[in-house]
Amino acid sequence: MIAIIPAAGQSRRMGGKINKQFLLLKNKPVLAHTLEVFNSSSLIKEIVIVAAQEEVDYCLKEVVKKYSFNKVSQVIAGGKERQDSVYQGLLSLSFLPEWIVVHDGARPFLTEKMLEQARNGAEKTGAALVAVPVKDTIKVINSEKIVEDTPERNKLWAVQTPQTFHFALLLEAYQKAKSDGFLGTDDASLVERMGKKVLVVDGSYENIKITTPEDLLIGEAILERRQNESRSRL
Repeated sequence: MIAIIPAAGQSRRMGGKINKQFLLLKNKPVLAHTLEVFNSSSLIKEIVIVAAQEEVDYCLKEVVKKYSFNKVSQVIAGGKERQDSVYQGLLSLSFLPEWIVVHDGARPFLTEKMLEQARNGAEKTGAALVAVPVKDTIKVINSEKIVEDTPERNKLWAVQTPQTFHFALLLEAYQKAKSDGFLGTDDASLVERMGKKVLVVDGSYENIKITTPEDLLIGEAILERRQNESRSRL
C-alpha cells in the first residue's frame, strides 16, 4: 500500500508565517509526527508527500532527511486545492499499487490500529474512511445565519483521515471529478458521487487536524499523555 500525504495547505487560520505542517509540536514538526506511523508500518511500502511548490526543498531537508524517513520516495509540488495535490500524487507514482491511503499531513495523531482498520474496511467495499460521531447538535443555516434545519445527530459523523481505497477506483474518481469540474471536500466524496459504497470505521477524537493555535495546545496535551503512558509501560 502506498501513502499519499497532502501537506501543501496554507495556514490561514493559524495566523503564522510558517505553514501548519512545519510548526513544532514538542520540538518536532507536525509533519514528522504524522509520518512516523506510516514509516514504521508494515502495511506501507512507499510514501509520497505533496507539498507547496516553494516548500518542497524545505520538506526534504528539514523533515524527510532530518528524521530519516526512508519510505518517502518523493516530495512533489501540489496544486491550488487539496484535491489537485492528491491527484498530482496519484499521477506521480512509479508503479500502480492495489491499495492507496490518503492522510492529512497536519493530522499527527494517527495510530497503527486506525491505519489497519481503514485498510481492512477498504477490503470490504473498495473504499473506507475513519470518522467519529459528532458530539454537538448541528444546525443548517442560510446566508443570513437563520437556522433552516437540524439534522438528526445520530446520523452525523465527523470525517477524518486516513481514507483508504482500491487504487483503480480512486484514480477513476479523480479523473471523473476533473473532467466534470467537480471539487469535493474529501477523497471519499469523489468516490461517493460515482455511486460506490464507502465504509466508515471508528476513528478517534484524538485524531485531530492541526488548524488553529488552540489545536497546537490540544496536540501538546495529547502527545504528553501518550509519552507518559509509554514511559509507564517501560
